[in-house]
Amino acid sequence: MKTPKRARAGQYVALLAYLVFLAFPFLWLISTAFKPPRELASLHPTWIPRNPTLANFRQAFDEQPLLHAALNSLLAALGAALIAVLIATPMAYVMARRRTLLARAATGWVVVSQAFPFVLVIIPLFLVLKHLRLINSVPGLIMVYVVWALPFALWMLVGYVRAVPVELEEAAAVDGAGRARTLVSVTAPLLAPGIVATALFAFITAWNEFFFALVLLKTPQKQTLPVVLTHFIGAEGVADLGPLAAAAFLATLPSLVVFAVIQRRITGGMLTGAVKS
Repeated sequence: MKTPKRARAGQYVALLAYLVFLAFPFLWLISTAFKPPRELASLHPTWIPRNPTLANFRQAFDEQPLLHAALNSLLAALGAALIAVLIATPMAYVMARRRTLLARAATGWVVVSQAFPFVLVIIPLFLVLKHLRLINSVPGLIMVYVVWALPFALWMLVGYVRAVPVELEEAAAVDGAGRARTLVSVTAPLLAPGIVATALFAFITAWNEFFFALVLLKTPQKQTLPVVLTHFIGAEGVADLGPLAAAAFLATLPSLVVFAVIQRRITGGMLTGAVKS
């Protein structure tokens, strides 16, 4: 039975309302970034700036080392995403294909570890990094991000591996392909969307992360972009709203660009072209 037109219209309205709800903070951020100080102090704010200006962006770059902080964030995010994917992919394959007690225990650890709050793990991580002399360093921060992203990355990739039919690997084995050749030529291409989605998750998580970077990085030259954004808030808690909005808007762009570039790989069918006609 077809869905009634009214019900379908209601679904579209609900979806539109949800999209507006999600877009509102970002649109307001853009509007604030281009408003002059007089409009920011107005008791009757408007969506569209009456006198748009780039002064907030110039002031933000003059007051804080945004480019250097963005480079630190980029190195940490890319390093964490790459290492997490390299570690999680073979582990996820073993956990998905071998239904042993050890694999089930590993899956349980993945689920339980997501319930650990940041405060619970920061002290052990701090002590480990201090012993390794990686406090106040980007490599040490990358290590923390990998540890934090790895459980969820495993959970994501296990689902993608299980979605790949075992019959494809068995057919490759019948044709004479060894285990390594099967993994590289058959399984790995089908896992590409899952690997890309996992890398995107790890990248965005590391790019936006604040708490670990605040605790582990003390030198201003080593701080990441989320930490530098807090410098626009004065000692009395009063924010320099215009430059803060401009810097925050620039900080969101890399995540949007990364998602826009690889979103086709994420939404593409995982088994497209896998079955011979």
